[in-house]
Amino acid sequence: MNDKPQILITGGTGLVGSYLRRFIIEQQLPYRIGVLSRRPVQLPHAKTYLWDIEKEQIDPKALEESDYIIHLAGAGIADKPWTAERKRLILESRTRSTALLYKALKNNPHRVKHFVSASAVGYYGFDTGDRLLHEDSPPGNDFLAQVVVAWEKEIFRIAELMPAVALRIGIVLSNEGGALPQLARPVRWFVGAPLGSGKQYLSWIHIRDLCRLFLYALQKPLDTGVYNAVEGKPVTNAEMTRIIARVLGRPLWLPKVPAFVLKTLLGEMANLVLGGNRVSNEKVIQSGFSYEFTEPEAALRDLLK
Repeated sequence: MNDKPQILITGGTGLVGSYLRRFIIEQQLPYRIGVLSRRPVQLPHAKTYLWDIEKEQIDPKALEESDYIIHLAGAGIADKPWTAERKRLILESRTRSTALLYKALKNNPHRVKHFVSASAVGYYGFDTGDRLLHEDSPPGNDFLAQVVVAWEKEIFRIAELMPAVALRIGIVLSNEGGALPQLARPVRWFVGAPLGSGKQYLSWIHIRDLCRLFLYALQKPLDTGVYNAVEGKPVTNAEMTRIIARVLGRPLWLPKVPAFVLKTLLGEMANLVLGGNRVSNEKVIQSGFSYEFTEPEAALRDLLK
């Protein structure tokens, strides 16, 4: 019998989940991997269990055979236009999946002893200027802030059953998806430019550090509560664009892209690029976690080389 503890990952085939699975395997960490999936899939070095959020069904063996849960499930924020139906999916894919885990953990035998969930710095609102935000800062009142407030409410119901941690994730820098390829593409094509005012802050984290932080939250383990999953040096959109250009050896020729153009193209979703947050990671540092990438240029050189 394999005596390694098992981590059950939801959203295990997404950007962060895929990297996390690969990181555990490549680093030969002492864990088995389970993945909750909506359909049968074959994943290397992982056991797949089925769940159906709409029908509120979950394979009971997923909990019986797992020691930890890392919860990453949720529809992509920037994948499609924000129609009323898409906004409903963005909300319910997070709240209902978390509520299903709570119900299953409460009502079924299991050996799960620690729960760590993704959350988002969108909690603070789409644009908070240069004010430094901590975990106890108030929430915003826009759509994404409302989503995160409702999401975290479900996360901390699980704290009634076991230690539960929410990592409020900033802009995840990865060369495999997410924001960075979108930011870098126009620079590669010699049409790079800051967006809107260019003064909006990007609180970022290298995907490797994010996955290390998820595992650290289990290994430490971190106390129940919220932690900002960002690096310590937020930069403005204009600064990030300049660094990308420097790393890629490209000039920046164009003026800033006006906000009204982005709003015309993207509608309400333009808030994702026109707004920003300057978020503190002091609580994570005080917990003893050590980042590998603390400078944005070093992170970008690692990913864009």
